[in-house]
Amino acid sequence: MAILTNNVLTLADYATRLGPDGTLAPLINMVSQNNEVLEDMLWMEGNLPTGHKTTQVVGIPQASWRLLNYGVPYVKGQTASVTDTTAMLEAYTKTDKKLVDLASNPAGFRLGEESIVIQGMSIQMASALFYGNNQANPAMFTGLAPRYSTVNTGTAPNAANVLDAGGTGSDNTSIWLVVWGQNSITGIYPKGSQAGLQHEDVTTNAPVLDAAGNPYQAYQSHYMWDCGISLRDWRYVVRIANISIAALKAGTGPNLIDLMIQAVNLPPVMPSGAGNVQGTAGDGGRAAPVTMGRAAIYCNRTVATWLQIAFRKERTAFTSVETVMGRTITSFEGIPIRKTDALLNTEARVV
Repeated sequence: MAILTNNVLTLADYATRLGPDGTLAPLINMVSQNNEVLEDMLWMEGNLPTGHKTTQVVGIPQASWRLLNYGVPYVKGQTASVTDTTAMLEAYTKTDKKLVDLASNPAGFRLGEESIVIQGMSIQMASALFYGNNQANPAMFTGLAPRYSTVNTGTAPNAANVLDAGGTGSDNTSIWLVVWGQNSITGIYPKGSQAGLQHEDVTTNAPVLDAAGNPYQAYQSHYMWDCGISLRDWRYVVRIANISIAALKAGTGPNLIDLMIQAVNLPPVMPSGAGNVQGTAGDGGRAAPVTMGRAAIYCNRTVATWLQIAFRKERTAFTSVETVMGRTITSFEGIPIRKTDALLNTEARVV
């Protein structure tokens, strides 16, 4: 995978930069394998112990045409400071010591027993990425849906990047186009900490208690993930909202291909081949050099199924299928379509 800068990396990149013993590599790999969106996310250390403060350009200055012997007024760009906070996702586990010690590979057995916890945390992280709302739950960080929550540009400027697919009920879902990049949108972790899921062995000689309050010896683990997102430029995220699941199944749904064409043309700077997430500068030119980052399209399995049906029926030239590292990836305008179960089929109408 390409690295945009030394400070903005994917979780897979972080796995390669750990110590020679690779202690945390299995955890990072397990997390990203369970959710494709977590494979794509770029991560950056925040500049605050609780998040990241950034400056957004909210107005472009206008220069003046000048005649000889006449001056022009001073200009400056309009900016605003935005602080994105991180949240703490944590879990404790305990596994009977005797059960672990009986295994031929105790460490591997213990990790296997705790893998379901890791999977659950990755699912929660992906869900928070889209639906987290710090206003409704102060313990969470704010995800994408609360930031792109209206189609009314009079209410919010970024409503220009929310396309209405026409659904009016409560059985809606969304398609997201995200251009991951240092100057667009990244995952963040607190200043002075580490990216990704962290593990600490907190086993002690003191016994733990079962449900009845009886003591026994157990291995104990503490899993921690301090995470959030920083949205520096809202123009590089597009939401196709109000996709009615009932209408899709009835064959009366919106033309998703037309909506996706609109979506990929909204970000102001995109690669000519739109650039796949795995593309690098040396990949034969598939990823164009003029880009704000890595683009990816996210939808759930229901929408992915209907997209494939639409692609087959219309035989559109906008799509392609390729095999990357043994996996079949469908792309639209060169942008990989990624499935994530974090996107719900029960979204309320966005108005």
